[in-house]
Amino acid sequence: MSSNSIIHTARQPFIELITVDSTNNYAMAAVHDGTTEHGTAWFAHSQTAGKGQRGRQWHAAPGENITLSVALNTSALPVSTQFYLLAAMALAAHDSFSKYAGGETSVKWVNDIYWNDRKAGGVLIENVIKGNKWQWAVAGIGININQTRFGANAANAVSLKQITGKNFHVLTLAKELHAFIIKRFGQLIEDRTSVLTAYNNILYKKGADVKLRKNNIVFNAVIREALPDGRLRIDGASWDSVAFGEIEWVF
Repeated sequence: MSSNSIIHTARQPFIELITVDSTNNYAMAAVHDGTTEHGTAWFAHSQTAGKGQRGRQWHAAPGENITLSVALNTSALPVSTQFYLLAAMALAAHDSFSKYAGGETSVKWVNDIYWNDRKAGGVLIENVIKGNKWQWAVAGIGININQTRFGANAANAVSLKQITGKNFHVLTLAKELHAFIIKRFGQLIEDRTSVLTAYNNILYKKGADVKLRKNNIVFNAVIREALPDGRLRIDGASWDSVAFGEIEWVF
């Protein structure tokens, strides 16, 4: 492949990139330039500086995994519903991965795709908010497809190939994921409560007693549900709920 290409799928542009620093950066630049439309997707065969949550990098072997970002017009949504969008995008990633990996797939609060106890992917959302108006969001999703060797900082990673023993056509799966994203965003617009319900139905370790760490204190708690503001409701601990970034899982 010698150049980038644009494919229109179900009326939504799908832009295929050879290499880029970050698909989220590329998508956000287009949003700020006013040169994109709702639902446009950017897929990169290689990322040199992929983004993860809380400033972390997302490392993906070139040509072996999905690295996809989609621009979403959020002007019809209140700023207070940001977690619902994250839940919708996590559901889309779950739809895509579980189609091949099966029922052992779940969403680990808040944004990770898990297969059993191993991480298969993640979601990162960046927003354009002006005043109290939520104008755009860029949803970035990374999913491990054919990669079988991971670095020491990704010791619990897993890919579709490791699970199934099969090789997959990454671009085809990226287009399927794009379709799931558009579908789940439509669900969000129509009935956001159903999005949160679906998210909690596939919540990793829901109802299970787990070990968590907060302020260097390790404690046991039972995972109950994600709340509309994105907090995680738990039982059996000193806190009824915790916010993202307040706790670490202890395995």
